[in-house]
Amino acid sequence: MSCAPAVANQILLFPYSKQSSELSALSRRYQDNSPFPHIRLTDFLEPEVAGAMAEEFPDPGTEAWTHYKHHNENKLGLAKRDLFPPHIGEVTDGLNSTEFVSWLSELTGIRGLVADPSLAGGGLHQSGRGGFLNLHTDFSNHHYQKNWCRRVNLILYLNPDWQEEWGGAIEFWEKSMRCCAAKYPPLFNHAVIFTTCEGSFHGFPDPLQCPANVSRKSLALYYYTVEPNAQSGGRSTDYRARPGDGLVESALIWLDKEAVDLYSRAKARFGFSDKFASKVLGLISKEKWRRGETDDGNAPEQPNG
Repeated sequence: MSCAPAVANQILLFPYSKQSSELSALSRRYQDNSPFPHIRLTDFLEPEVAGAMAEEFPDPGTEAWTHYKHHNENKLGLAKRDLFPPHIGEVTDGLNSTEFVSWLSELTGIRGLVADPSLAGGGLHQSGRGGFLNLHTDFSNHHYQKNWCRRVNLILYLNPDWQEEWGGAIEFWEKSMRCCAAKYPPLFNHAVIFTTCEGSFHGFPDPLQCPANVSRKSLALYYYTVEPNAQSGGRSTDYRARPGDGLVESALIWLDKEAVDLYSRAKARFGFSDKFASKVLGLISKEKWRRGETDDGNAPEQPNG
């Protein structure tokens, strides 16, 4: 059954009537959740729309993807809106619309949110077998809009038939990094929305155990507030080790974090693309992938760019 009519009619992209009727209760849940404000929403989009997005999700073998492969992550990213397939593109535009951003402000209690049409750091993400993303807090300022402070993340999962034993659940950790306080598997048409701050540690740090022909797929959108007095540069992505990671692993996580910080600042200053930055990070992180896993379960000689 074709899903094009549902996507063409923007009112069906997001069930405002259903979600708005519950918005006060959802907002209370959002604020009350720990370890930081967040919420998971099931059946986030109309089922036909989410199904169409999953069907057209770009294959990992296409050249459009940027490879983020260094010690703290192993995933693919695609942030160029003009390369998105039709349904994914229209939903992305809908979730960046004034109407949705207004709804999101009501949900989170954060006034003055603005969307990021450039999708800097966001867009489509994909990780195959062995993929992972170490625990971290996100960069605090937009790389090119100097007065934009990052406030909210929205991640929509597009994984039909995902099995929880494959891993890939997003973990939310306490600021003290003593324990995981919340955990959500990347199930189809589920979305997580959370406040980004210096204590919002999250990730999926254990390598995926999905079959070789399956990947963990998501659409990530970030929202900001405009702060005229924002500190220049802000905070870079801050990766952290877990209590059981050990001294060597903790040191490697820290060293790679410092490399990410250096090149994030260079990217903001000189306008480097993510593809260029990922190549440089790959050259710095010459050690084999952590725990020996890659997308196909084998350790490469060196990171891909």
